[in-house]
Amino acid sequence: MLLQRFLTALVLAPLAILIILLPSTAIFALIVSVAFLAAWWEWAELSGLKNRAAQVGLLVVAMVVFALLWRLHGTAATPLLLGAGVAWWLLACVWLRHFAFGAAPTGENRALKLLGGAFVIFPAWVALTAIHAQPHGHWWTLLALVIVWTSDIGAYFSGRTFGKRKLAPQISPGKTWAGAYGAMVAGVLVAGVGGWLLGVRDGRLAALACLAAITVAVSIVGDLIESLMKRHARVKDSGSIFPGHGGLMDRLDSVFAALPVFAAGVLLLDLPGP
Repeated sequence: MLLQRFLTALVLAPLAILIILLPSTAIFALIVSVAFLAAWWEWAELSGLKNRAAQVGLLVVAMVVFALLWRLHGTAATPLLLGAGVAWWLLACVWLRHFAFGAAPTGENRALKLLGGAFVIFPAWVALTAIHAQPHGHWWTLLALVIVWTSDIGAYFSGRTFGKRKLAPQISPGKTWAGAYGAMVAGVLVAGVGGWLLGVRDGRLAALACLAAITVAVSIVGDLIESLMKRHARVKDSGSIFPGHGGLMDRLDSVFAALPVFAAGVLLLDLPGP
């Protein structure tokens, strides 16, 4: 399984990097929209929505929302949308503490989970496009994703080597505190190196390191929320599109959580550019 995951990542990582670095922000936003729509579909299924017509209807609604968000791109609405995303992940921490909430397969719980999915998907899309459009934004977008990817790797190896104390055994038994610490160290180190290469110096580099630590912490919350959704839905993976990796939600859960936080921090600290 580890070899399969590695080979899949070996194919996906260069493709993701090219998609980030080569196109304009408009083309990048369109490509990301397609991936996020697929993730939205998986989230709807995890929420308990099984009616195919309703799923297609939600997909169409999501397309319209992405078009409206693009119209708002670069306006005063962007910080508000990022703030909504950050607020959602703070609320998600409360949900993790009360993990049985929403478990029953009722219509009310399904509606709440779908509403939560909107705050998972759309602010992350706004965050990506907001970072990508900034000076040196292609590279800052890549750095944001590399921080999350590297923290996942750090969590995996640190957890396997030192992991004993469980992080959230009722939600995701495989995650440990050692894995969380490993993720934090890896993410901060990558942010420091990446920030230095992008011309960030002195106090702003320290601020970027702090932002990376917060971003990694929130990315772990995103991972746990998706694990909770899968536990409620009684499935192992959100999908099977990637061999050894599951579905798009399985790959993007941490990213969805990390992006609004990182984007808000980058804009508040005025980090893009030397």
